[in-house]
Amino acid sequence: MSSYKLPVSIRTIGVGLVGTGYAAKLRAEAVKADPRANLLAIAGHDPQRTANLALQYTTQAMSSWQELVQRPDLDLVIISTINQDHGKIAQAALNHGKHVVVEYPLSLDVDEAKQLIALAKTVNKLLHVEHIELLGGWHQTVKEYLQQLGDLFYIRYKTVNRQNPAPRKWSYNHDQFGFPLIGALSRLHRVIDVFGEVFSVNCHQRYWEVESNYYQTCICTAELCFSSGLLAQVVYGKGETLWQSERKLEIHGHSGGLILDGDKGILLQGEESQLIEVGTRRGLFNKDTSMVLDHLFDDHPLYVTPEQSLYTLQVADAARRAAETGLTVFLTKE
Repeated sequence: MSSYKLPVSIRTIGVGLVGTGYAAKLRAEAVKADPRANLLAIAGHDPQRTANLALQYTTQAMSSWQELVQRPDLDLVIISTINQDHGKIAQAALNHGKHVVVEYPLSLDVDEAKQLIALAKTVNKLLHVEHIELLGGWHQTVKEYLQQLGDLFYIRYKTVNRQNPAPRKWSYNHDQFGFPLIGALSRLHRVIDVFGEVFSVNCHQRYWEVESNYYQTCICTAELCFSSGLLAQVVYGKGETLWQSERKLEIHGHSGGLILDGDKGILLQGEESQLIEVGTRRGLFNKDTSMVLDHLFDDHPLYVTPEQSLYTLQVADAARRAAETGLTVFLTKE
């Protein structure tokens, strides 16, 4: 049982939202749809977008996140803004006595992430790092069929998003998004959640630059050797230099294979192949938000811990170091 379970007398909590992009809008919708939460304020980098979003969801626009986290009527702060700011906003919110929900990654820096987890425990507040990929149809399908594959030896996970022209936005900015597999932490977290401890990491990356700190394309490939002996290749790319979008996961075992390609699934065993149903990706932010409120009000368990997210962040940081040095990075238990 968590020691920060809300008192029975509290029926609604005040929520502040930092961010005005796609994830922030879905969070705003989720909060507004739940009678246990009251969206009181929104803060963002762009004053006009912040004002428009606040008007759309009938709440107050704040001039800055610094001002938002200090509001005494807020119990929970949801951080859905650029990756670069996650850590400092979470720290400020926790120091002002707020529960915190933050979209992955918790921080672009491993040491800062560790400090935030320790801080949340010190101030006795919830720190939840969103990993909705674990709630989606792909992940549930993998878990359902995994035992039928026998001993696993190889997986390949590729997500490439062709965007032409590439947008000039924070997700194409080196500093604001971070190293590709840190900024897109879910690509590693999906496989680590299922397959466990990583022994070593190799990685290569390439950018097609535009100007200043922005790029038009990135491609990043990592090889993870798990302690079990399983080898995983993870490929992440986005931008206009890439010619075709792809979202595909292959899992190979001695008794069969599982192929998830977009919304299609195939189970391979011997000479037979079977089409399988793959669940939806819709409504996952709503589900995550509802689970957070279930946890705060009724002490229901959450589906992921900040320590689990931290471990994946450590693997992603190992991939960053491997890409920078060209060397294999070995992970050791702390």
